[in-house]
Amino acid sequence: MATPANQLDTTVSTALYIGGNERQTAEQMAIADPAKPGVIVGYAAHATPQDVTDAVAAAKAAYPSWSSMTPQQRAEMMKAAIEGVPDSPNPFASEDGAILSQENGKVRLEGWVDALVLQIRWNLALMHADEVNAAKVLKPVAGHIPTETTVSYQPLGVCSIIVPFNWPIAILGAALPHALLAGNTVIVKPPLTAPLATARVVQRIAEKLPPGVLNVVTGPDANMKALIQNPDIAKVCFTGSVGGGKKMMELASGSLTRVTLELGGNDAAIILEDAILDDTHLDRLFAAIYDTTGQICMNAKRVYAHRSRMDEVVNGLAERLKKTRLGYGLDQDTTMGPLHSPMQKKFVDELIKEAKDAGAQVLEFGELPGGDMAGGNFVRPAIVVNPDPSLRVVTEEQFGPVIPVLPFDTEDEAIKAANNTWAGLAGSVWTADPATANRVGGQMVCGYVWVNDHGATRLDLRAPFGGMKSSGIGREQGIEGIRAFQDTRSISHLDAATLATMHH
Repeated sequence: MATPANQLDTTVSTALYIGGNERQTAEQMAIADPAKPGVIVGYAAHATPQDVTDAVAAAKAAYPSWSSMTPQQRAEMMKAAIEGVPDSPNPFASEDGAILSQENGKVRLEGWVDALVLQIRWNLALMHADEVNAAKVLKPVAGHIPTETTVSYQPLGVCSIIVPFNWPIAILGAALPHALLAGNTVIVKPPLTAPLATARVVQRIAEKLPPGVLNVVTGPDANMKALIQNPDIAKVCFTGSVGGGKKMMELASGSLTRVTLELGGNDAAIILEDAILDDTHLDRLFAAIYDTTGQICMNAKRVYAHRSRMDEVVNGLAERLKKTRLGYGLDQDTTMGPLHSPMQKKFVDELIKEAKDAGAQVLEFGELPGGDMAGGNFVRPAIVVNPDPSLRVVTEEQFGPVIPVLPFDTEDEAIKAANNTWAGLAGSVWTADPATANRVGGQMVCGYVWVNDHGATRLDLRAPFGGMKSSGIGREQGIEGIRAFQDTRSISHLDAATLATMHH
């Protein structure tokens, strides 16, 4: 009998991949389906601390030969290694996408796009091969500096890359190819609660690279500390919550492990008086807020609309939310899946209740699914109109399908409100005038600004990305993302002729 399109025919099981070998573990972790209480999507390997130590040793052993290749040689091997990701040109035939949809909760198309973004980011990184080792020469200065110094770049060593549940395969693309191209060897840790698709994809890539260059470990956090604290780890690149980032930094301090942290956001979208709010622009704003059930770090989390445009913004979003179909990610007519974790559902439900209790106008849409999805992590998407700015739905990152829309009267007031937050990941300005966009965008304290758009779907994957303030440390993507996995090395030769002119 054929398997229905909305379930897989076998239970997925993933192993560790260390030093070119698949490794099974005595214990396994059961991975829950966020839409269907009690349903297990599959089983992931449960690494022991020794497994993690072995992965670090394997990466260390592979480092000398990998780092001594030219960037162009590494790029050639990497180009071959990414073939077959995504696993199908058809989103609805992709097994990786279906697995990710089930373990994460996102709609199936997004599960496929996850791997597509890795492939795009990977190939964009490879375009920098000729820049990776670009050195510069500092000439002697008569009467002052009697040396000629060559400043070049060197890789760091073994790096850990830790990704979150929401876009795990895509997020790897912002760091993994850059780390490898720079000459580092890597251990990837897929997300604890949704590791299956990521472990599968990374293993397929690792199998095409020299043994130990790329390794995969999954397991409980308590067993993963060696990914940060082992003295042979040079750097950890972590994407996740602000609390998680602080914990990483704390763990890294003992071993002076370098960190790149890409943390949460509370992105402001500023809709100025002259903003174009036709269907095209409203569709972009809607996606910027509600894609992945609101679980994207760079989604819009606060909308500031000029008082004269408030109704258009609220009505535009409401019209789109009326078409929302909450449901199972693999079902074709589902437009919004559940939140990933029961804890997150509880948190978002609290934010909405708090706004209602405070007397804010809360508009809710869609119907909670029943049957085997009753009690799943579903939240009805909501708009909170003109809430008190001190409410948590404004001050905290919702990471769910609820958005506050707040009015402003002057440009300065909007900029001040946008910047009055712990976060500084990204933001957007909506205006018909490019000069105004640059003026306002240039005052937003964040790492990336969109104009008349917002969100992951149109992030320029060539540009450095990362946060200010509590949204993180460091940048990913582009040549800056490669430099984050390198240090400089200066080699200095005394220059006899200049030295001779320097008499005391």
